[in-house]
Amino acid sequence: MSMGKHEGEQQGDLWLATQDLAQSPGHPFYERLNAVLRAADFDARVEELCQPFYSSDGRGRPSLAPGVYFRMLLIGYFEGIDSERGIAWRCADSLALRSFLGFRLDQATPDHSTLCRIRQRLSVEVHEQVFAMVLELLSQQGLLRGESVGIDATTLEANAALRSIVRRDDNASYDDFLKRLAAESGIESPTRAQLTKLDRKRPRKGSNAEWTHPGDPDAEIVKMKDGRTHLAHKSEHAVDLESGAVLAVTLHGGARGDTSTVLETMLEASKNAVALGREALPEWVCDKGYHSNATMEVMETVGMRSYVSEPDRGRRRWKSNETAQKGTYANRRRVRGERGQCLLRKRAELVERSFAHCLETGGMRRTWLRGRANILKRYLVHVAGFNLGIVMRKLLGVGTPRGLAGLARRVAAVCECFHGLIRVLGHLVRELVATWAGTANVTPRIRWRRGGAAFSTGS
Repeated sequence: MSMGKHEGEQQGDLWLATQDLAQSPGHPFYERLNAVLRAADFDARVEELCQPFYSSDGRGRPSLAPGVYFRMLLIGYFEGIDSERGIAWRCADSLALRSFLGFRLDQATPDHSTLCRIRQRLSVEVHEQVFAMVLELLSQQGLLRGESVGIDATTLEANAALRSIVRRDDNASYDDFLKRLAAESGIESPTRAQLTKLDRKRPRKGSNAEWTHPGDPDAEIVKMKDGRTHLAHKSEHAVDLESGAVLAVTLHGGARGDTSTVLETMLEASKNAVALGREALPEWVCDKGYHSNATMEVMETVGMRSYVSEPDRGRRRWKSNETAQKGTYANRRRVRGERGQCLLRKRAELVERSFAHCLETGGMRRTWLRGRANILKRYLVHVAGFNLGIVMRKLLGVGTPRGLAGLARRVAAVCECFHGLIRVLGHLVRELVATWAGTANVTPRIRWRRGGAAFSTGS
């Protein structure tokens, strides 16, 4: 057999029949996901939701099908792609994703500008209804109980730089503001070192009440968990502690406290639970950042069962807020019980897992969109992909295409070890039979190595 050689640039055929084009068999994960979406009548329901945002008289250029738009955003989660440009490039490059989206090889896939226009056209409510549609699918699969809900929040780094912030009162840049302070202090031509020294000990130098970003006013100055200071948004998840599915997603300013946002997340989760036919209010499990008199008072008034870790504030002196006192004492009693400790451990595991899958491996820790509404639209479908991964884990044993590839590697490694063990046992049996028959007098030695076993004999 002769070796093939690269011919370099070749003259393409002038005409090529469509049936002669290379066809992809499709990725097994995405083919099964498409079957799940077809069984739920996903495309027809999505088109019905999006119909009010398109022309009803048939005029204008045909747009991208809403089902394709939402599938492309789901690909952003399953492939771990953070930007819409990256999603568009990946869909154009992959034959398997073309098959998932329903595009032939002679058809051009949508670019990122098409995704941007459709996202701007559709409202946040439509994306919330698609998120609720996925929750309904989980409920039909028996994967959603909604009896105990854990809540936690994390930060999303905004697509805005701190060096570009301006004053809210006169739109002065940060450097201009420091030069004005230096002039007021008697420094005529300050150097960069002098400006840094002047700014180092200035109080409230990162106040969100004084500074904003002209390109993304919703982003707020936040000190991240690793000690860095960034413009960021705050995402809050309400997670079912039985299945790990995300019941609700809310997006807030990065500097808002947990106690000021938890009620909005509870309301959203309760609304989704009621839409799924859950009548009883769930139990709420939170960390100590959510504990406050106002939170305990609301939960006691409404009749919610809370399991909120209580920070060490010392001995409390209650004056006139009897409702908050009663709610705090009841919460303290529940948290110290065995069930309370179990729920707190599950909250720490499952809520953090949703953040890890959606933000770290899912690629949404750094946002490339501006405006809280735009980010929430993308984020809702992103988390819906995480919930769909739970359905796929029930059907296939894995929740992402990368997990399916990893499963195949693990199965191959197990098979290799099993075959190595069979070979070792075969050698042992042969040596023992030979020894018993008096034809050989050797002692078997087994030498183990990673990925299998090697067998050797010696006298």
